[in-house]
Amino acid sequence: MSASIGAVVVKDPSLHLKPFTGFRNNTTPYSSTYSLLLDKRINPFTSSASPASIRAVSTPVKKEASAAAETKRSKVEIFKEQSNYIRYPLNEELLTDAPNINEAATQLIKFHGSYQQYDRDERGGRSYSFMLRTKNPCGKVPNQLYLAMDDLADQFGIGTLRLTTRQTFQLHGVIKKNLKTVMSTIIKNMGSTLGACGDLNRNVLAPAAPYVRKDYLFAQETADNIAALLTPQSGFYYDMWVDGEQFMTAEPPEVVKARNDNSHGTNFPDSAEPIYGTQFLPRKFKIAVTVPTDNSVDLFTNDIGVVVVTDDKGDPQGFNIYVGGGMGRTHRVETTFPRLAEPLGYVPKEDILYAVKAIVVTQRENGRRDDRRYSRMKYLIDSWGIEKFRSVVEQYYGKKFESPQKLPEWEFKSYLGWDEQGDGRLFCGLHVDSGRVKGVAKKTLREVIEKYNLNVRITPNQNIVLCDIRPSWKRPITVALAQSGLLPPTYVDPLNITAMACPALPLCPLAITEAERGIPDLLKRVRSVFEKVGLPYNESIVVRVTGCPNGCARPYMAELGLVGDGPNSYQIWLGGTPAQTSLARTFMNKVKIQDLEKVFEPLFYSWRLKRKSKESFGDFTNRVGFEKLEEIVGKWEGVPKSSSRYYLKLFTDKETYEAVDALARVENKSAHQLAIEVIRNYAASQQNGKSQ
Repeated sequence: MSASIGAVVVKDPSLHLKPFTGFRNNTTPYSSTYSLLLDKRINPFTSSASPASIRAVSTPVKKEASAAAETKRSKVEIFKEQSNYIRYPLNEELLTDAPNINEAATQLIKFHGSYQQYDRDERGGRSYSFMLRTKNPCGKVPNQLYLAMDDLADQFGIGTLRLTTRQTFQLHGVIKKNLKTVMSTIIKNMGSTLGACGDLNRNVLAPAAPYVRKDYLFAQETADNIAALLTPQSGFYYDMWVDGEQFMTAEPPEVVKARNDNSHGTNFPDSAEPIYGTQFLPRKFKIAVTVPTDNSVDLFTNDIGVVVVTDDKGDPQGFNIYVGGGMGRTHRVETTFPRLAEPLGYVPKEDILYAVKAIVVTQRENGRRDDRRYSRMKYLIDSWGIEKFRSVVEQYYGKKFESPQKLPEWEFKSYLGWDEQGDGRLFCGLHVDSGRVKGVAKKTLREVIEKYNLNVRITPNQNIVLCDIRPSWKRPITVALAQSGLLPPTYVDPLNITAMACPALPLCPLAITEAERGIPDLLKRVRSVFEKVGLPYNESIVVRVTGCPNGCARPYMAELGLVGDGPNSYQIWLGGTPAQTSLARTFMNKVKIQDLEKVFEPLFYSWRLKRKSKESFGDFTNRVGFEKLEEIVGKWEGVPKSSSRYYLKLFTDKETYEAVDALARVENKSAHQLAIEVIRNYAASQQNGKSQ
């Protein structure tokens, strides 16, 4: 390559960029100067750097040995380096008779979309199994793949499918000897698990609504293209599970062009992994794409957030880009923290793949590889600051970012219920508690999807959308779904609509306490407190529960986040907002599960009493301040008797309310929960009668 090609002139000597080694072979020493400097929180671009200009290189060169080059690197980095692109020793471990795989293989199988787990409820031994996670950009699931996943859950899993917060399936309980059968079946039925876990780009989010609108279609196309751009190229996945047979669709030419472009020194030429190299990324990497106002994707929790910008006619013109979001943290380690993404700039639509690639390469070369707790890109940006980060990214991008375009206010959109797609067909969004598809609902969903040949989409809120429904199918589908408990959103408790929980116990090895198994009772308790303090049934807050601080259900964006910090104990986070645009903060630690009402009651009572017009609970907690709220909780003596209300919409008199309340308590429910269930069942039976 000519010395003049791809040259980037840097006038500021403090921004001299050093090339990444790429770890071309197993003998190359790890030499990230930036890791050591990040650890010390100082500027890795010193003023003594020279020359004043840099030239993009066709092949990343090996750095000279130095004291900084001996920086410690994590064990996972060594596993990756010695793995022959994520093959060894996993390929050998899968052939043994043992029910589990060794430590190195456990780390490598994540890149293939699987985690090794064991049932923590069992005593006296470990029953190993594997969780498989699919990769579905935009949450799109073809009819054929859904039916295959449903079959696999019954034949090789635990009989359930789980919809995740990143628009994918999780299949639990697969034993080692069945892994290849399950993986190959997914691949042969238009699916993949490649890169659903591991140190690379994960599933790319986009709004699940199948609107036939230029902005939504462009957002989904962009998400597909970004996912393709950052898909591993070395073939390790297909070698392992389908004996090297390729099951890949033709890629758009713009994706191939962007991946192969090395005009600004981003690639490892002649490498099996031109973008990732042998070491891939320092840690997981998450991207979401959306349109203005639609924050169904929790945009600001991602490493990269991409927003379509259109002109007055609705034609896409470019993208605002946000960087540096992430949820994971570690208890009692204050240097780890959740973080919201912040604006990086605007790019024209034809440049989005190059801009995303430049950001990924900046993290690849500069993210810490010595301590995985600090390896996410949010820590790099927090250390450098957004201006320095932008300057480095621009060198790989080859252009300056424009200022972000002004956007309207964000709002959370669930896409539950019936709506028109815009092409003469309908879609139906269904709420699924904690994303767990099981029992009668699972059977009915399969029957409906199979009978009407429907494609589906998974939402970032663990729900499912049935697509491409003819208007004449609406009534029979509604009746079938209602009879299995899959009800229109008007019949679902508003608290459940926005609530999320991670799987946690018994299979997640990181869980400290319950989440998915505990959230049904927790939501009932929140609703009971609402009734006790006089909040109406249609009132709701965003509740999210995780069994550990890693934040898979994004609890740090919730109005009420419960994060497991001990057995039957939670850390309480407050201050998120319904639109998912504010970060919550720690309010209390080590609150035992039986003591939650002692915190909930004073908070919710104060909110009802002192809120401004239409003020959300999250906004209220931020306005009042934690110091005042702590004082209110500390002085709480119980709900004044006069504060309880009887809801005339359901109960016309006190006696009826008390009678229903007495019956509800027998089933550990509130009066309103029981009344709503009765009404739902009656409505479903009436609809069923009309259809016959």
